[in-house]
Amino acid sequence: CGTCEFCRRGDENYCPSYGIIGEHIDGGFAEHFTCPTKHLLRMPRDAAYEEAAAAALVYQTAWRALMGRGGLQPSEWVLVTGASGGVSTAAIQIAKLAGARVLATTSSEAKAVRVRQMGAEAVFNYKTQEYDKEVYKFTGKRGVDLIIDSTGEVNWKANLRALARGGRLAVYGATTGNNPQAMVNVLYWKQITVHGTTMGSVRDFEHVMGLVFQRKLKPVIDSVRPLFLFMAVHERMQKGEHFGKLVMVP
Repeated sequence: CGTCEFCRRGDENYCPSYGIIGEHIDGGFAEHFTCPTKHLLRMPRDAAYEEAAAAALVYQTAWRALMGRGGLQPSEWVLVTGASGGVSTAAIQIAKLAGARVLATTSSEAKAVRVRQMGAEAVFNYKTQEYDKEVYKFTGKRGVDLIIDSTGEVNWKANLRALARGGRLAVYGATTGNNPQAMVNVLYWKQITVHGTTMGSVRDFEHVMGLVFQRKLKPVIDSVRPLFLFMAVHERMQKGEHFGKLVMVP
């Protein structure tokens, strides 16, 4: 909004009016919508519209979760859950660019192959493996420094167990439920910090999109389809068949 206490002090990500369209505001499938010009970012002439569309939300979300809220440092271990999604594929690239060591979870061997190709040192199948135990073994009985997760309830226990002492959990969604078992004993014994995070500030957005436009980060696009096929696109997403972003064009 530009006028509340959060905007005035430069923390516009906490603005209660934050967000033009999407999760809380209808219109995601409109062919046109209006927004203030201050919310626009000029694209370079050689930038592809499909890549810009695929990058805009997920890269700022991943950047804030990893770098802003998570405070990721070079050589730290980071675990990215659900690694075939848009934010997750962005997070793997950002973490690698930051010099971190990346582990990941996904749902099939075919997806695991692609995640390893992106730079993950190890990928665990959360459907067939107890990935917290696998992470513990892979890191020499230490655990990871940072986890970013959008699932919420179903992976809560495993995530807390997979963290090292003093580890951080950055949560940017709750697709499997909002009310996990707290496991307070694990929180205090391992001195874990839980960060809530969503999207990013204007500065986050401008910085990470600059890296995209410089080709230091490249959005992973599953497919590009016309808008009238949005039901088929949703079905592909709900079945977990996609890898990366699903882009729709007019």
